[in-house]
Amino acid sequence: MGGYNVLVMYRPKNTQERITHRLQIAQGHLKKVLNMVENGEYCIDVIHQSQAVQAALKEADSLVLENHLKGCVVDHIKKGESDASIAEIMNVFKKNK
Repeated sequence: MGGYNVLVMYRPKNTQERITHRLQIAQGHLKKVLNMVENGEYCIDVIHQSQAVQAALKEADSLVLENHLKGCVVDHIKKGESDASIAEIMNVFKKNK
């Protein structure tokens, strides 16, 4: 009897799993970048791989921010602490420049 090989893609279930998954992807890309540099691979190829690391980290950051907005910020607003919460988020974006 012949069986079917089914490729099952990993689908993270919750926000923490999604964040962890994105960081693992970034880590894998970073290991590849290090390996490429150590092996003297073509600079443009190294840059492309480095950009993949950065994209994965940006996605992880977006997920963390989304989680923060849906949880902590909502709680702060309910407690009347919206100004402090907004200042905290703005500070994150100021550091990112």
